[in-house]
Amino acid sequence: MTDTFEITRRPARRRSPLRAAIGAVAAGALITGGVALAAPAMAATITSNQTGTSGGYWFSFWTDSPGTVSAGMNDGGNYTTQWSNTGNFVIGKGWQTGTGRAVSYSGSFNPSGNAYLTLYGWTTGPLVEYYIVDSWGTYRPTGTHKGTVTTDGGTYDIYQTTRYNAPSIQGNTTFNQYWSVRQSKRVGGTITAQNHFNAWASKGMQLGAQNYQIMATEGYQSSGNSNITVGTGSPSTGGGNTGGGNTGGGNTGGGSTGGNDSGSNTNNGCTVSWTRSQDFGDRFNVNYTVSGRSSWSVTVYPNTGQSIQNSWGATRSGNTFRSNGSNSFGVTYYKGSQNISYIPWGICS
Repeated sequence: MTDTFEITRRPARRRSPLRAAIGAVAAGALITGGVALAAPAMAATITSNQTGTSGGYWFSFWTDSPGTVSAGMNDGGNYTTQWSNTGNFVIGKGWQTGTGRAVSYSGSFNPSGNAYLTLYGWTTGPLVEYYIVDSWGTYRPTGTHKGTVTTDGGTYDIYQTTRYNAPSIQGNTTFNQYWSVRQSKRVGGTITAQNHFNAWASKGMQLGAQNYQIMATEGYQSSGNSNITVGTGSPSTGGGNTGGGNTGGGNTGGGSTGGNDSGSNTNNGCTVSWTRSQDFGDRFNVNYTVSGRSSWSVTVYPNTGQSIQNSWGATRSGNTFRSNGSNSFGVTYYKGSQNISYIPWGICS
């Protein structure tokens, strides 16, 4: 099967390198679990910075050290990567617009030195670079510890870091990085992105409008290879999280993801439930009910392209609704130009 392959040159503005504080790391071979996959014969090999489509998926290839890393863009969601004594690079396949989707992947990841296997993306308004890291080489990412989230068969530590006057998809500027780092490595499985987004939001780590999202191989001053196949999977209903940081304690619960006709989310004993109701072609209604607290506020998270057209039953400020004596409220959402019917989830506080 011949692969469909289209490319566009990537602008000079690009993502930040890995944290400068890491420094050079000692080379030590680490072979993670997983069986190497044979690359299809019609692979398209790329060695220069670019984005495009391949096998029905969007891809991104970026390096600050051309000639030290290459990637094979193969059929479907498969890509291969080889790097040797490289600087910094990030390569992966995924989607031009991120969501809270469940991402499934399989393959092999064999770094010698520092590297990450991660679901990786950006948002704007606010500008955030985010990582959901399933495996790594000689350096495990860290930062200000915010708590944990348990989902998809594992527990992830939540960290936040800040980059100052650093390259981004909006040029050199200051922005936050959000991290979920699995406590035990794996190569293969499902990452339910929305469960991480929910957990981050419960710590005050707000995302903006989604930009691209890829299952990425990233390396820094290292060598190695990877062979990854990405797709979509079934979402986990997990997502419980516990607090962390200086004060300890924190949130319990977590709840289900957005996107379904109904769901719920619990944060510090305050539960918000949502149910889809009327559909009007270009818009639809969602009813929200709050329990566990008489005085509350709920922040809702429309998907990319969606917007709020109307609301009732609560006092609104942007995407946040506050109690005015009732325990329920409703929102009318525009579906947007892409006719998105995703049900926006909420965080109660």
